[in-house]
Amino acid sequence: MYTRRDFNKLMLAGMPLSLGLGGLTGMAVPGSKINGVRVGIQSYSFRTMSLDDAIKGMKEIGIGECELFSGHVEPRPSAPPQMGQGGRPSGPNPAAREEIRKWRLTTPLDYFAGVRKKFDAAGIRLQAYNYSFNDSFTDEEIERGFQMVQAMGIKLITASATVSVSSRVAPFADKYKITVAMHNHDNLKDPNQFAKPESFAAAMSHSKNIGINLDIGHFTAAGYDAIDYIEKNHARIASLHIKDRKKDHGANVPWGEGDTPIKPVLQLLKRKKYDIPANIEYEYRGDDAVAEVRKCFQFIKDALA
Repeated sequence: MYTRRDFNKLMLAGMPLSLGLGGLTGMAVPGSKINGVRVGIQSYSFRTMSLDDAIKGMKEIGIGECELFSGHVEPRPSAPPQMGQGGRPSGPNPAAREEIRKWRLTTPLDYFAGVRKKFDAAGIRLQAYNYSFNDSFTDEEIERGFQMVQAMGIKLITASATVSVSSRVAPFADKYKITVAMHNHDNLKDPNQFAKPESFAAAMSHSKNIGINLDIGHFTAAGYDAIDYIEKNHARIASLHIKDRKKDHGANVPWGEGDTPIKPVLQLLKRKKYDIPANIEYEYRGDDAVAEVRKCFQFIKDALA
């Protein structure tokens, strides 16, 4: 099962992704709070589906908030991938990287406003846009992300970014008054990756508009205590990713089979009344994304009962 970061690389390498953006209307789903806790989803959970089908899945399950994965918005580059050993894509094709940059800089902002309308029509709150800045981004490309988010009428960007790019992102976050929440993984060896609490602290030192998108599964796999960290840093945590992983960099597993304190985290949000969305991120291996996300959603309901 690919991670979201791997998936972004494969997109730039030219791997296929269905991006249906036709009309979608319907009745509103139930409220997004469960016993006082905001519950949403990272649309990456439906990464094999078109945007329209992903929204349909959210409605069927009853999820009322969404953090939108950029792969559901951006097109698949036409440039062929660079190939490595075994005939597998080895990374982004430079031509593909330039192609997606051009698309970001030239696509009319009305396109992004139209994406927002799809969620409004479905009665789902569009909570954030996942636009993952890295060191290959030009300043113009960084700023364009804030303009996209403005057009979608939201105030939060989540980013699987690098620590070094955060100093370049901060002035734009201040200019547009939009929060950028940095997302962590479990790579403790690369100081330019968000994994350690110190990495978050370094990024947040650049601006009050830099915050945290804490993935409690990755945080656990890296050997940290999510409960303690949330209690101490809740004011700067814009959202959580909820998944289950084993400690010591272990695998993503079905919820309840790993070491991540999912239920205690949810109970903490409930008890302390933190206004932090708990977003499902389905990343373990399974055959039917809607069925698996439904199980995750039920896990949350049971945990908060």
